[in-house]
Amino acid sequence: MADIKDRVKGAIDTGADKAKSMADQAAGAAKDVTDRLGNGAGGAQQASGGFVDKVQDNASSAAHAVGDFASTARDRIGDYAGQVGDKVQHWAEDAYSHAGHYAKDFGTEVTGMIRRYPVQSLLVGFGVGLLLGRVVRA
Repeated sequence: MADIKDRVKGAIDTGADKAKSMADQAAGAAKDVTDRLGNGAGGAQQASGGFVDKVQDNASSAAHAVGDFASTARDRIGDYAGQVGDKVQHWAEDAYSHAGHYAKDFGTEVTGMIRRYPVQSLLVGFGVGLLLGRVVRA
């Protein structure tokens, strides 16, 4: 269960890292555009500078939003995985308990039957032994 939880957390972290790198790439591309336009008229350079700042701000806020989302998702998945783990553990404990009671009841019934019919039980045991011997030998 912990392995699945770790895998999900890793996937969320990877997604957040990729989103941040994409935002950085977008900011870098915008910076390249402004550098190329910088060789032109001063008004174009000033306008493109404002554009780059805005793109960088938007990319930075997007990276922070993705990081916050990844953190929130990681926490929620961790909580959910813990709840599922607890439910599975309780289910397994209940199944183990029921199986134990069933086996105990079956053993009690068989013991009672053997005590009531000892000769017949020996003959049945002998017959089952012969059949098993034939099956194993063949």
